[in-house]
Amino acid sequence: MSRTIAPFIALLFATSILLVGNGLFGTLIPLRAGIEGFSTATIGVLGSIYFVGFLSGCILGPHIVRRAGHIRSFAALAGVASVLPLVHVLEIDPFTWALLRALHGFCFAGLYMIIESWLNERATNETRGQLFSIYLIVNFSSIMLGQLMLNTASPATFTLFALVSILTSLALVPISLSTTVQPAPIASTEIFLVKLYKISPVGMVGSFIVGVTNAPFWTLGPVFAKDSGLDLFGVSIFMTAAILGGALAQWPIGRLSDRMDRRRVILALCLGSALGEGALALAREAGIPNLLLLAGFLFGVFALSLYSVCVAHTNDHASQESFVSVSSGLLLVYAIGAIVGPSAASLGTTHFGMNFIFLFGAAVHVGFGAFTLYRIRGRTALRYEEKVDFVAVPFPPTNPTPPEFDPRADTETP
Repeated sequence: MSRTIAPFIALLFATSILLVGNGLFGTLIPLRAGIEGFSTATIGVLGSIYFVGFLSGCILGPHIVRRAGHIRSFAALAGVASVLPLVHVLEIDPFTWALLRALHGFCFAGLYMIIESWLNERATNETRGQLFSIYLIVNFSSIMLGQLMLNTASPATFTLFALVSILTSLALVPISLSTTVQPAPIASTEIFLVKLYKISPVGMVGSFIVGVTNAPFWTLGPVFAKDSGLDLFGVSIFMTAAILGGALAQWPIGRLSDRMDRRRVILALCLGSALGEGALALAREAGIPNLLLLAGFLFGVFALSLYSVCVAHTNDHASQESFVSVSSGLLLVYAIGAIVGPSAASLGTTHFGMNFIFLFGAAVHVGFGAFTLYRIRGRTALRYEEKVDFVAVPFPPTNPTPPEFDPRADTETP
């Protein structure tokens, strides 16, 4: 294993630093916005605007890299991204923060795209699966560490924003000092959404639904936890518990979906997600912190595992040569849903209270479950030998992994 990892240590280290900082920043923003008196609806809109930038970065990122190269593009994007947390503190205004959130989403989509395309090109077909597994461990661990770093200072001060800026800047060091050969320019991929729906209605609609339901968690989860009576440490543990639940559940749920109709697993995940979201609302009403953490873990197990199964189900019905375009299309559909979700969930809190954040998700999951049941009855399930192997994928809100890096892709060694 050490021989597999050695050529990628610098890139994996840079990824870890970025994810720790971005994980911390994602939770810090809604907490500080609440302290500054931003309404829940405004915080939700800020989350949606982040995903507008995220979507733009996924589309335009390859063009930037082709023009400037990987290292210079990384330096430019990281330089801008490291400035943004500081500007948040200097100019506390919803309109300014909206612009900053869009720029942040754009920069980080590009940064992760650069690192991960670099990892993909240097991996061989023999080492790609092992490297992908290591990458997932680094991914999940770094996101959780970012949540826990919230406890190092008060969100009301400058310190945590400076820490995010420092972490983003430090990610430049391993990339700049890396002796790994710079990869070829990133290729753009044509995406046809109508064709994607024909390949797998459940997979495409499911990716959109995951964006609609999971993005409010990332954007408004800290606000919900804080409003439920948790202190700063409790908020960080709440977010960590949900992420841990999603990380631990992906592999067993994915392997189960390899052995049966994946749509039935998707249906079960929808119902489980609705159960977890309902449990969050009940736990908040009960005012029991430990119950809230348990409900958050339950939500993570089901809701944060759904995207991987939707990707696997879609790939079951796609040809090998269209794998990259299909997975890119699903990421695009996810981003569109993530733009809609936080705003819709937060606007509802104005009339129905804070519980609407997750009750909204529960209703959407039940609706998607009904659609999945309809598709189960209308289309015969694939046989076991017709399926591709399940592969867990990183949580898409944190970094858009290029589909070529997925070990299911038929990628030739450069």
